[in-house]
Amino acid sequence: MDLHYSPLYRFALSLTHTESDAGDLVQETFLTWATKGRQLRDIAKVKAWLFTTLHRRFLERQRRITRFPHVEINEAEAELPRVEPELGNRMDAQGVVALLARVDPQFQAAVALFYLEDYSYNEIAAILEVPLGTVKSRIARGVAQLKELVRQSSSWPDAAEKGHS
Repeated sequence: MDLHYSPLYRFALSLTHTESDAGDLVQETFLTWATKGRQLRDIAKVKAWLFTTLHRRFLERQRRITRFPHVEINEAEAELPRVEPELGNRMDAQGVVALLARVDPQFQAAVALFYLEDYSYNEIAAILEVPLGTVKSRIARGVAQLKELVRQSSSWPDAAEKGHS
C-alpha cells in the first residue's frame, strides 16, 4: 500500500481537483484491491491494475453525478410536483402504483421510468425513442392524471378515519 498510495493519490487529485474526493477514490481503490485483488494473477501488474481501477471508479462517479446532479431544493422547486399535504397522509405506495395503471398508457411509461426507476429525462427519451420535450410533457401530464385519480379514488380512507386531523 505504501508503495502505491502517493502515485495513486496524485493521479486521483489530477482527476478530481479536490483533496477529499481524491482521498476517497484512493481508499475505494484499495478497498477494491482488498476484496478482489486475489483475482490478479500477475503481481507485476498490480500498479496498472490499481490505476485502472481508480480511473474506472472516477468514471463511475462522473456518470452518477451526470445522471443525478446535485441541485438545491429551492432551485428545483418549479419542477417538483405539487401535492397537497392531506393527500400524502392518505396515500400508500401500493395504491399509487395501482392507480398508475389507470393513467393514460402514453404517459404511464414516462412516469414509471422517472419516479419508480429513477431514470433521467435523457435516458427516458432514449428508452422511449421520443424527444426530450415529449418526455417532460408526458411526465407532467401523467402526474396530473395520477393526482386526479388519487383525489377521485374512493378506496383511500378519509384522513379523519385514520386518526389524522
